[in-house]
Amino acid sequence: MGRLSFRSFTFMFIVAFLVWSSNVEICNARRGKHWKQQTRTSSASLYKKKGKYHGSNHHHKSGSKPKPKYSSPPASTPTNPPSKGYTPTNPPSKGYTPTNPPSKGYTPTNPPSKGYTPTNPPSKGYTPTNPPSKGYDNVPSTNIFNVRNFGAKGDGKTDDTKAFQAAWAAACKLEASTMIVPSQYVFLVGPISFSGPYCQHNIVFQLDGTIIAPVDAKSWGSGLMQWLEFTKLVGITVQGSGVIDGRGSVWWQDTPYDDPLDDELKLIIPLNKTLLRHPSTPLNSSLSGKMPSIKPTALRFYGSFNVTVTGITIQNSQQCHLKFDNCIGVVVYNFTVSSPGDSPNTDGIHLQNSKDALIRSSNIACGDDCVSIQTGCTNVYVHNINCGPGHGISIGGLGKGNTKACVSNITVKDVIMQNTMNGVRIKTWQGGSGSVQGVFFSNIQMNEVQLPIVIDQFYCDKRNCENQTAAVALSGINYEGIKGTYTVKPVHLACSDSMPCQDVTLTNIQLKPIQEHYHMYDPYCWQTFGELYTPTQPPIDCLQVGKPVSNKIQADHDQC
Repeated sequence: MGRLSFRSFTFMFIVAFLVWSSNVEICNARRGKHWKQQTRTSSASLYKKKGKYHGSNHHHKSGSKPKPKYSSPPASTPTNPPSKGYTPTNPPSKGYTPTNPPSKGYTPTNPPSKGYTPTNPPSKGYTPTNPPSKGYDNVPSTNIFNVRNFGAKGDGKTDDTKAFQAAWAAACKLEASTMIVPSQYVFLVGPISFSGPYCQHNIVFQLDGTIIAPVDAKSWGSGLMQWLEFTKLVGITVQGSGVIDGRGSVWWQDTPYDDPLDDELKLIIPLNKTLLRHPSTPLNSSLSGKMPSIKPTALRFYGSFNVTVTGITIQNSQQCHLKFDNCIGVVVYNFTVSSPGDSPNTDGIHLQNSKDALIRSSNIACGDDCVSIQTGCTNVYVHNINCGPGHGISIGGLGKGNTKACVSNITVKDVIMQNTMNGVRIKTWQGGSGSVQGVFFSNIQMNEVQLPIVIDQFYCDKRNCENQTAAVALSGINYEGIKGTYTVKPVHLACSDSMPCQDVTLTNIQLKPIQEHYHMYDPYCWQTFGELYTPTQPPIDCLQVGKPVSNKIQADHDQC
C-alpha cells in the first residue's frame, strides 16, 4: 500500500510536470508569434511610409494614391536627396545627364513635392540671383531658346537679325522662358523690336555674347529712334556678362553743328578766353557711309512693367545707351556704360514718364548725362554710381517747347563724380510749366568737377532761345554732404524771375578749387530762396533766406 502510494505519487508528479512544461511552451510560442507579428507590422509600416514617397508620381493631384509595389528595396539611395517641395534655382535642361547617375531601379527617398516638373522654369515673378551658367549652347530645352539653334552664325559678319527674331518668337510663347545669346560669339544684329503685348511674362534675355550694330547707312533707312527695343512686356529681364556695342563713332563723326549741345558750356571759359561751344568731335571712323541724322538709342524699354537690367555692358552707343520710357518698376544694377567723354549726346541711362525706378551699383562713362531724369518721372532712387567722364546726373531739361513737366520724389546719393562737366543738376527751359518737387542730393563726392551744383532755369541747347516768363516751378531741392573739388564754379543756382526756386537747402557743402585750364568763379545765385543749415566752403552768401515776397501762382492747368 505504501509502495503503491509512492508509485502513484511519482506518476502524478510526472504528469503535473508535463502539463506545466506544455503550458510554458504554448506561452512562449504565443509570445514569439506576437513579437514576430509586431516586428513585421512595424517593418511594413515603415516600408509603407517609404513607399509613399518612393512610388508616388509627382504629377498626381490631391486624393488617394496607388500603393507602390516593390519586389526588393531600392538599388541605391542618394546621399542628399532633394527635400520635399524643393524647386531648383536653375533646373536641368532637357537632355541633361547627371555625372554619376543612380543605378537601375533607383527611386529617391524624398522626391520633390507634388506638381514639380524639373524642366519647367521658376514661378512667376522670379528674378534669378545668378544668371544661368554658360555652356548651354546647342542644348535643347523646352524653355531655353539659344539664338544659335535658330540659325545665328555669331561670326560678326553675317546678319543674324532674323535668327534673333525667330528665337524671340519662340521664347515669347512660354512664361519665364530664356532667350540665350551665348558667349564667345559676336552677333551682327540690325534694328529689332522684341515686342509684346501678347508675350508671356517673366522672360529672360540672357546676354553673354556680344551684339554689334550695323554701320552701313542702308540698314537704318532714313533714321530710327532705337536699335534694340523691348516693348509692352511684363517682368522682362536683360542680364548676363555680355556686351551691346553700338559702334557709334561712324555716327558721331557726322554730327551736324546744329545738334544739341550742353548749355552749361557757356559757363566754362578756358584761360585763353575761347568759348567752348563746339567741342572737338571724336576721331573719325574708317567705317563706311554717311549715317542718318536721326541717331538711335542702343537699348530701349517702352511701356513695360517690372524691368530689370543687370550685368551687361553697353558701349559706344550711337546716341543714348539705355532708355526707359513709360515703364513702371525699373531696376538697374551692376551695369556698365563705356563711351568716350566727347561722344555727343550719349546719355548713360535716360528715364522718361517712368516711376518706381532703382538705379544702383553701376559704372557710367559717356559723353552726356550719366543719368538723365525727364518729365513724368516719380519715385526714382539712384545710388552707388560711379560717373565720369560725362555731364553728371541731371533732372531735365524740362518744359521744352512750352510743355508741362512733372517730376517728384527723386533721390541721388552715394555717387562719385570723376572729371565730369556737371555734378548734380536741374535744368529747365523758359516757357515751360509744371513742377519739380522733393529732390534729395546726398553724399556726393566731386573729383575735379567743373560745375558741382547747378540749377539752370534758362537752359537752351540751341544757339538762340526766346526769353519767356513762364517756368517750371522748383521747390524742396535739398543738397547735403556735397564734397570734393571743382575747376570752374562750385555753385550755380539760376532760377526764374517769375517763378523763383523755393525751399532750397544746403547742408555740409565742402568744395575746394583746383586751378586747371579754365577761369574760376565764385558761387552764383539768382532768385533762389531757402536755408543754409551749416557753414559752407566756399561761403554761399547769395542764397536768399526764407521765401520770396511775391510769387506768381501757376494756373490750375499748369500744376502737376
